[in-house]
Amino acid sequence: MRTKRLGDMLLELGLITEGQLKEALDYQAKEKERLGTTLVKHHYITEGQLIDALRMQLGIDYIDLTRVDISPEMSRFVPKNLAKKMTIVPVRISKDQLYLAMADPLNFMAIEEAQHTSKKKIVPMIASEPAVKRAINILYGNEGAAEAMAQMQAETAAAQEVRQGQTAAREGQENVTPMIRLVNSIIERAISENASDIHFEPTEEEMVVRMRIDGQLHRIMTIPSELKDSVISRLKIMSQLDIVEKRIPQDGRAVMHLRGKDIDMRISTLPTLYGEKVVIRILKRNEETLNRRGIGIPAVEDAKIDTLLGLTSGVIMIVGPTGSGKSSTMYTLIRELLSDRTNLITLEDPVEYHIKGATQVQINEKVGLTFASGLRSVLRQDPDIICVGEIRDGETAEIAMRAAMTGHLVITTIHTEDAISAIDRLRDMGVASYLIAAGLRGVISQRLLRKICSNCKTQIQPPKKALEMAGIPENPGKLYWQGAGCDQCFNSGYRGRIGVFEVMLIQEELRRCILEGADRTRFLDAARRASQYVPMLEHAQKLVEEGVSTVDEVIRTLLAL
Repeated sequence: MRTKRLGDMLLELGLITEGQLKEALDYQAKEKERLGTTLVKHHYITEGQLIDALRMQLGIDYIDLTRVDISPEMSRFVPKNLAKKMTIVPVRISKDQLYLAMADPLNFMAIEEAQHTSKKKIVPMIASEPAVKRAINILYGNEGAAEAMAQMQAETAAAQEVRQGQTAAREGQENVTPMIRLVNSIIERAISENASDIHFEPTEEEMVVRMRIDGQLHRIMTIPSELKDSVISRLKIMSQLDIVEKRIPQDGRAVMHLRGKDIDMRISTLPTLYGEKVVIRILKRNEETLNRRGIGIPAVEDAKIDTLLGLTSGVIMIVGPTGSGKSSTMYTLIRELLSDRTNLITLEDPVEYHIKGATQVQINEKVGLTFASGLRSVLRQDPDIICVGEIRDGETAEIAMRAAMTGHLVITTIHTEDAISAIDRLRDMGVASYLIAAGLRGVISQRLLRKICSNCKTQIQPPKKALEMAGIPENPGKLYWQGAGCDQCFNSGYRGRIGVFEVMLIQEELRRCILEGADRTRFLDAARRASQYVPMLEHAQKLVEEGVSTVDEVIRTLLAL
């Protein structure tokens, strides 16, 4: 059995043909991946078929890593580099036996190396490749944190750690102390999980670490209470904050070099009952995926956006609540507008993406550089296009509208629920209706829907009431997609997000509605007639029909509209 190849096994079981095996071997030679990975990737077989075939032919057990808590001490039996190289993860010890979860149980070299390093008899077990990779990230990510915490607890006092951290920061020695290794391991874990924020939350008994992934917070680990001051001090040192001041909130920035890239971070502290809470916002540099399809703008709205981007003056507003992806949309439009013939200047707080060819200005309110004052200065720089990261007050809004009326194209964002609410918000800020009507050219409203996890996607019949709430007509017998929950999606059933949009062009009839203070119903009717306005709810319903998102997610995200 040890000499039987995977391809031969699958041929014997009738799961693939000779021709398919030849094609897969050609792909494998080009892509430098394992044969099993190639067969699943190119849809010759499913992950489940691969696992079942190996189970039957090799007589070894399957392990569901979503239901197993792997002890951090397992990391000492198999080195991290070996685990990643061979896609294996140690699961448990029983006497002289080490149970090893493997994506490829036919990889006898991996078994031999694991046996050599662990000095144990290896018992191979089958697991899916994504599950093993995730288990590796968790085990060895937590390994660094666990080791660091143990060492920190052995120190005599937190103050000593703070002094060591200060020295390390000055000398640029990033791995001198356990405290530094602990913080770095948490940040590295967040990057690997594609988290947007890390929360360090002190409680009476401990410090809880949570990460926001796909818009939802997940509890990752806890830190003993006696170590929380050292951790907070390290975070303050990284961001050049005052480590002594604990009575008032502080904000700072830090840069961490990881995997050949610089990771920008915003760090905010807040005094609480049990100590300071710290939140890290992770910002990405040089984002490569900013395009209309990548952020989810539907094809039906492309013509409207082309119309807006073809303008030489006016205000284009991107609206939505916090965390709805407004910045990504703004940067997407910036990339399309950049050219050697235009002077494009941005005002941002913070600068989240570095865009080659654009003049990007970082707002700094401490020295008096606000959006309003920055916008006045930018108007003296002969701009063609101005991007204002966010309209926060009436002064900025009024300057933006007047800039648009004097021949500039202005792109900006504002925190509101939808397009009509954006107009109401401008009025509340004190901007005159005639300025809004004259300056505003279009509004792009958006939300982010969580996508169904592709690893645990399954079909269900949603309840009739849920379909009614989402505005989807009932079709007896029709099945919709939902995620069952697995290790790759924190058992949520969702992995990743996609934008859902509506684009409203402000044309003559809508300008009259603005000037006359028309109510919501009249405004919507006019928008449908004049600008082929399609509410984002209809786009969301289409994503449900296509199996991209779920009925429940549409209700959660858009029901308030």
